[in-house]
Amino acid sequence: MYGWIWRHLPGNAWLRALISLVLTLAVVYVLFQYVFPWAEPLLPFNDVTVNDQ
Repeated sequence: MYGWIWRHLPGNAWLRALISLVLTLAVVYVLFQYVFPWAEPLLPFNDVTVNDQ
């Protein structure tokens, strides 16, 4: 998959690396700003039960 993306990016290796970095940062931004906040209430990580002993 990564090879396919690399082959389809325009430019030389430096430009491809820069575009790859920008695309990676864009994906991380979208995940943290939109996807993770949307999914957080659906996850059971806040349902913690502690028993008194």
